[in-house]
Amino acid sequence: MFQTLRRDLFAVMTRDPAARNRLEVILCYPGLHAVWIHRLTHALWRRGFKTPARFLSQVARSWTGIEIHPGAVIGPGFFIDHGMGVVIGETAEIGANVTLYQGVTLGGTSWHKGKRHPTLRDGVVVGAGAKVLGAFEIGERSRVGANAVVVKPVPPDSIVVGVPGEIVRGGAHPHLHRPDLDHGRLPDVLSDAIGSLSAKLALLESRLANEKDQALLTAPDRAVRQDDDFSI
Repeated sequence: MFQTLRRDLFAVMTRDPAARNRLEVILCYPGLHAVWIHRLTHALWRRGFKTPARFLSQVARSWTGIEIHPGAVIGPGFFIDHGMGVVIGETAEIGANVTLYQGVTLGGTSWHKGKRHPTLRDGVVVGAGAKVLGAFEIGERSRVGANAVVVKPVPPDSIVVGVPGEIVRGGAHPHLHRPDLDHGRLPDVLSDAIGSLSAKLALLESRLANEKDQALLTAPDRAVRQDDDFSI
């Protein structure tokens, strides 16, 4: 347990450039507080002390603004940056060195008591405001863009953006052993789609204009002949 707590602290120190020293992180980082309290509540939950575990998780929710169900399984090196509004459901499973930003929801889509929340494999990064809903997997080292809504499995080393989430790149960083936190270079699916449509429309308009010009050049002469008699 102590080694896991140290890895959680190390995750903050290595992934947040604003973290100046360990004391500051221990005292001032609600994401770390929420994760450490979850380590305790999860241990109580597994030992059958479910009501005390839920009570402590609610205390942590009020204190940090982060809601983690005691039943969720979370690996070492978990980092919640800022954290306000993060919700992690009961049957969620999170691997090692996963990063979540504020407003992320790992939610369920079923009322059944079985597995109904997502599984995030090692090294996954989920951007601010993203929603991952359902009992499926996000593969190792994948990135979920800010405000994306993911409702289907994602293979390893992928990038997911949009509503609903669309896989726009795969096999991006299979060689990395640490999370890729560069959110400024995620592709813009909507902009790409609009640009493609605009280019196709311009091409069609150009072809139509050329066809009209050609039709005018080849049209038969329908002028009135001088010998036609239009008298009544």
